[in-house]
Amino acid sequence: MNIISLAFDLSKTVEVFISHARRYFYEVMLSGYLCPQCGGNITMTAESRCQCKSCHYNFDPTIAFQRCVACEGKPTLKICRYQCTGCEQIIQSRFVFEGNIFDNEYFKERMRQSRERQKQNNQLAIESLIENRSESLVPGYADLDAIPGLADALDGLSMGPEIAALLPLCKGFDLNRYQTHLQEHIGPIEVCFDDIPPLEENERLDRIWRFVAVIFMAHAGLIEICQEGQTIKLAKKDETN
Repeated sequence: MNIISLAFDLSKTVEVFISHARRYFYEVMLSGYLCPQCGGNITMTAESRCQCKSCHYNFDPTIAFQRCVACEGKPTLKICRYQCTGCEQIIQSRFVFEGNIFDNEYFKERMRQSRERQKQNNQLAIESLIENRSESLVPGYADLDAIPGLADALDGLSMGPEIAALLPLCKGFDLNRYQTHLQEHIGPIEVCFDDIPPLEENERLDRIWRFVAVIFMAHAGLIEICQEGQTIKLAKKDETN
């Protein structure tokens, strides 16, 4: 015996029987009732929902035909049960075969309220993020004197016969002036370091000062540096909050 196959066959037979029983139940319960609008014959379309075959009027037969056994009050649907509008007793519907009946308008309203609350919560979260957002970062210019010994270390890196003779001129190096000059020529598109025009007539000394300013600007996060062979390329760094 194939027990699994027999079980499926039994399940299908039960489903068919339930379908016939439901249809017969509805026919019996609606017998003697007519459409309240045109007097036509009615048929069930769902649990406690029926429709007129003539005028297609769709209505709840429990509310239309049933009354409270205690006070003859008219029933009303409260979420998922019928309740008497007079004595507020629970009324058992004669037009529900199985399952539960739900107040669609109630659940629609609850869903609308839920979506509205979610929308308000999202708006409050956005406003809270805006209020707690940090201020825009404006990095200051680098100061050679801010790090003890930095100026001497830079002098040592550039110490040579020709550079040593230029040391007195290095005392007048204006870092802010060079940073302003570089910012005017560096944009979001990469530019070669050698294409930036000099500020001083001494090209060798001007190149050293421009390079020092580039190092400080990169350290401050103002520009980005990349090297391809012997070519140094510079680009303005994307501003972030």
